[in-house]
Amino acid sequence: MSLYDQRGPFAVTRECDVVMSTRDGKRLLADIYRPEGAESVPVLVRRTPYGNRENDLAETFNEADFYASHGYLTVVQNTRGRFGSEGVWYPFVYEGNDGFDTIEWAAQLPGSNGRVGTFGQSYGALAQYLAASQRPEHLITCIPVSAPLAAFENYWYQRGALELSWTLSYFLNMALDTLGKSGDVDGLARLEALKADPAVRFSPLKDEALRRMPLADWIDTFGAGAPFLADVLHHSADGAYWWAVDVRRQFHNMDVPMLHLGSWYDIANWDTPQYFNGLREHAMSERARDNQAILMGPWAHLLPYSQPTSRGTGDIDFGPEAATSLVAVQLAWFDHYLKNGGHELPRSPVRIFVMGENRWREEKEWPLERTVFTDFYLHSAGSANTAEGDGTLTVGTPGPESPDHYRYDPDTPVPTAGGRYVGGGVRNQDKNQARHDVLVYTAEPQQSPVELTGPVEAYLHVGTDGPDTDFVAVLCDVHPDGFVQNLAEGIVRGRFRDSFDDPQPMQPDTVYELNVSLGNLSHVVAAGHRIRLQVTSSNFPRWDRNTNTGEPIDKAIRTRVAQQTLFHDVLRPSRLILPVIPA
Repeated sequence: MSLYDQRGPFAVTRECDVVMSTRDGKRLLADIYRPEGAESVPVLVRRTPYGNRENDLAETFNEADFYASHGYLTVVQNTRGRFGSEGVWYPFVYEGNDGFDTIEWAAQLPGSNGRVGTFGQSYGALAQYLAASQRPEHLITCIPVSAPLAAFENYWYQRGALELSWTLSYFLNMALDTLGKSGDVDGLARLEALKADPAVRFSPLKDEALRRMPLADWIDTFGAGAPFLADVLHHSADGAYWWAVDVRRQFHNMDVPMLHLGSWYDIANWDTPQYFNGLREHAMSERARDNQAILMGPWAHLLPYSQPTSRGTGDIDFGPEAATSLVAVQLAWFDHYLKNGGHELPRSPVRIFVMGENRWREEKEWPLERTVFTDFYLHSAGSANTAEGDGTLTVGTPGPESPDHYRYDPDTPVPTAGGRYVGGGVRNQDKNQARHDVLVYTAEPQQSPVELTGPVEAYLHVGTDGPDTDFVAVLCDVHPDGFVQNLAEGIVRGRFRDSFDDPQPMQPDTVYELNVSLGNLSHVVAAGHRIRLQVTSSNFPRWDRNTNTGEPIDKAIRTRVAQQTLFHDVLRPSRLILPVIPA
């Protein structure tokens, strides 16, 4: 069943290139979808930098016709500097003020009853939060999908490591739009040649392009097409540049009910519950605090949330319950808040898809109050390298055990195999776990199912012989047939071990306890399956290679091999903390 099979009773007309002027005089273009014959109806607003017409990215996810057919006047607007809208586009900077102006303008459109809701995914989701923080008078509710929260911690960077593949792919494709508008044919051809698959708009780049050093060379490669890349690379530590769009600092300024949509294999996996809990605690009014809700499903970032047909992502089919019509979920929310309670909502504010059992479940909070956070300790006799090594994972504390060692060479990094990124999802980890530079710790087969629902963390006691390096942890479910399913992953860049805004070099012959956040999940490890943790120092090209030299990320031109040590003894008990839900 497609989105258009769910159409409502109204025929829809579309007005193209309707002009709205911002407070500083920039003319932004929007298409307006109207339900024919309907008068005095609520308004829905989506703002996007990806275009609002056929053959633009937004059209693939454009629910405007669907909502209009159900009695909503629906506005899809090109953000500043994009697809005919005036001004200069700079990621996120203008979206608070421009979003406020658009919402107040939309409330006054002919046929509007003055009640406005917002919707949109990814960039369009963060744009909603930024607009809501300005408290437009006519904004009633928002439904952000897969919104990034803290750009240094978890978007352009991940705890200090650059999201290399996505960042370069994203800025390349935004540059293509800019160069196309300027008529730079040679520039377009030069950038298109960098794509691994020219037919895919946000295709990853070719391997040789991703290995280019120094990274600062990309600034000249994109040129006028993406001048903001220079700022992203220059601001390689947290600080005021990133805080300007860190919505955690604005929770207290928001005052509307919101439905926060996310997913387990989404780049915003960590972020979505942060929004939900942050607004439950800090939103301005009791009504807003009491009317936050969250839904987490089994998809990746570019989930087809406008289509009710996705049963998973990557190498796993999560069954028929995963094929959820999220536009129907959103429509029910909008009907409730914009049509005077026109649709009854679930009584529980938390709805999660439990992988493994492959079913939806309603809960009251996140994390679940009944969670038993359980330590699983890493063990070995000093040879945990590869899945054939002697690494084990138990609830028993370690004794006087030998540490594990491996050699991390940035020129031969561990390749990305699925995960929480655009185009990611489930991938078999078996090939990576056959590498000698990957440590593998595996529990005994489960005698009965165990549910893991909540945030996952690891504490690793490590040493290195250089001034900086990375440690990557991946939680897996080992199926009886040998398939190794990735569940969650995280990275720590050593110099950011204590502070994101005050990086400090690592010292040789020093043992550090690193906290690795692996984000959130809900998954049942079935009887006969085994829990596994893999530890290594790279995940390329998702994250940039740590050169182990301590040089600035944008200027590094040389690499060195790092000798890595992971300790797991009575004084240095490396452990994985899992959110176990009692049976």
